Amino acid sequence: MSKKVHEFNDIIRKLRKDLFGKGPERIQTIFVEKMAVSTLYGNLTPTEKFIASTPEGVAMVHAARTRMIQEVYSKATPEGMEELMGAKLVHLFSDIKIEEDMAVSVFIFDQNID
Repeated sequence: MSKKVHEFNDIIRKLRKDLFGKGPERIQTIFVEKMAVSTLYGNLTPTEKFIASTPEGVAMVHAARTRMIQEVYSKATPEGMEELMGAKLVHLFSDIKIEEDMAVSVFIFDQNID
């Protein structure tokens, strides 16, 4: 793993730990042209896992997680991310599969980052 990927993953982990009280256990990121694609494993807190034990709970945790991430990134780019990438973050697409405790985020920048 390159130093740049490692530092990028650390930024994502810190933001999610600060936001949810637990960061992902493992992150895999690839850089492709203007995009950083991150797959995050082991995201859910014990409380979220308990809530997600019913279909209604799964929907609730999914909605809360995706909305919170989108809201946080729409207000401000995480500290150090744009400096590290040498580009401005213009879009974030993010989703989580509650049953597998796996999330994917696609970060799109204003210029090539790879």
